[in-house]
Amino acid sequence: MTSIAAQPYDYELPTSGKVALVIIDMQRDFLEPGGFGDALGNDVSLLQAIVPTVKKLLEAFRKLGLPVIHTIECHAPDLSDCPPAKLHRAKSGLKIGDEGPMGRILIAGEKGNGIIPELEPIEGEIVILKPGKGAFCRTNLESILQEKGITHLLFTGVTTEVCVQTTMREANDRGYECLLIEDGTESYFPEFKQATVAMLRAQGGIIGWTADAESVLRSLENS
Repeated sequence: MTSIAAQPYDYELPTSGKVALVIIDMQRDFLEPGGFGDALGNDVSLLQAIVPTVKKLLEAFRKLGLPVIHTIECHAPDLSDCPPAKLHRAKSGLKIGDEGPMGRILIAGEKGNGIIPELEPIEGEIVILKPGKGAFCRTNLESILQEKGITHLLFTGVTTEVCVQTTMREANDRGYECLLIEDGTESYFPEFKQATVAMLRAQGGIIGWTADAESVLRSLENS
């Protein structure tokens, strides 16, 4: 084992390949100008700022031959996997399935639904198509982790307070040791990110740990 300098205390990183990098929803519609997030009036530059950091982490995991998991929030074209409570949540503006600037919103296979080119998955990396906010909901993620013997998960992606936090909480409930990489995650609302980070590591790490990317990379090099 090697340690990552983290909060609320050091995170023990296994040296036997039991750790995976999880990259949540780094999709064009959320990060690029002209996408869904932009159309809703959000400042997508806030999310774009983490791309170099996530890319650096991704390249490090690839170099070491460690597992990488990408997630994409999406639905079938007929919306059969989208519950009414989610579909009809928006009272105005674009909704799931509507035609947006980059194709139909949150529909699998549409241009805007894809992962940004800088972080595009390569052969052998796991891609989880998830109909919910959390990556364990109605997916085979848990069985994949069990099959590969993965026990530790390092989280990046967007947005911190929604899909990233939801997935990390789901993972914690299933017994995985979770660490959020603070400068590898972001929100359209900085105060939401700040609050989420505080909640996750509160009370001695009730959900998990948080650390910066440099600490993670340094420990990976020494593992």
